[in-house]
Amino acid sequence: MKLVVGCDLEEFKRYAKKDGVRADIDVLEKHITTNPSCLIVLKEGDEIIGHAIWHETNTEEHRKGDPRDKEDRELLEKLLGGKKDFVELHEVWLREEYRAKGYGKKFFEFFEEFISNKGYNSIVFYADHPAALAICRNRGYKEGYLEKEAWYVFYLSLRKKT
Repeated sequence: MKLVVGCDLEEFKRYAKKDGVRADIDVLEKHITTNPSCLIVLKEGDEIIGHAIWHETNTEEHRKGDPRDKEDRELLEKLLGGKKDFVELHEVWLREEYRAKGYGKKFFEFFEEFISNKGYNSIVFYADHPAALAICRNRGYKEGYLEKEAWYVFYLSLRKKT
């Protein structure tokens, strides 16, 4: 398995259609056009077997012009300890036959280093899948829970400990 930053949009669309991925292609196309690195694909040989999407954001807005609701904003403020800006790992998906093989853990290791090397120091990830919850907990992410949405919210500071 290899991780590839960026992906041809047409290749991604074929993969998404074939595998029934529910990615919002219009939103993704806009992100890829402005920042191709916001899409990371997992490949086995030349075939896409999974993907992740990320974007810059803050505690006030999910995306530009899309304000967060009160519960989400307050939980983020608590988890981030007053920080405002962060990277949101928006979506992580892997074909079922590749799950439970350690690929998720490898992805998170890669993603944390990748984001840190780009100069960011905070990651937030909303999750409800048991494997994702376990990975975040094992990697030391701080955890919160959004009652209304029934989502766990994970936060990791990438600041180097001195």
